[in-house]
Amino acid sequence: MSIDFVLQADIRDDQGKGASRRLRRLGKVPAVVYGAGRPARAVVLDHNEVKKALALEAFYSSVVKIRVGERQQDCILKDVQRHPSKAVILHLDFQRIVAGEKIRVNVPLHLKGESLAPGVKLGGGVVSHMMNEIEVSCLPADLPEFLELDISAMALDDALHLSDIPLPKGVEIVALQHGEDHDQPVVAIHRPRVEKLDDDVDEAADADVDSEDDAEDGAGDADKET
Repeated sequence: MSIDFVLQADIRDDQGKGASRRLRRLGKVPAVVYGAGRPARAVVLDHNEVKKALALEAFYSSVVKIRVGERQQDCILKDVQRHPSKAVILHLDFQRIVAGEKIRVNVPLHLKGESLAPGVKLGGGVVSHMMNEIEVSCLPADLPEFLELDISAMALDDALHLSDIPLPKGVEIVALQHGEDHDQPVVAIHRPRVEKLDDDVDEAADADVDSEDDAEDGAGDADKET
């Protein structure tokens, strides 16, 4: 079920780091809205409202309405700046969108059927995620919340690529627009690395035993010569 994201904003006149710090102390988040052939507009948002929205995966791949008074603008989130050590949102970048113009957005990739895949269920393999999100190009009305890939038929050592992802109507994967050599793998099933490590340990142990046997044989030969 899609979510309608609406953020209430106020125009921000004060600029600079000092002004931004004052806003954050008041529980606000500075942001900028740009694009669609219009000048960039500095706005300010409520920190708690933004934090709740950012906690939802769908927020990052949805059309967001930025509302200032009675007017609102459809946008997509392009960048989030977070404090390196605190749960504080420092700044947001939003890009305006136009209904008839295509946009490029990173959308999450969801996998289904992991536990049913023969490579996992019968082969004891593990699923390797090469990509967690995919950049797509589409009209705003066609923007999917996420893409889903069924891996329930994958065997051990199988891999699926960008071209294997089912796409909704009107949606294209940006990388594939550049040719077949950009058809990168997105998921694979491999043997657990621990098995390889166990084999290495066993081989090392056997080598140690052989070395000890050789040493004992050498010591015995030395005693005989003595």
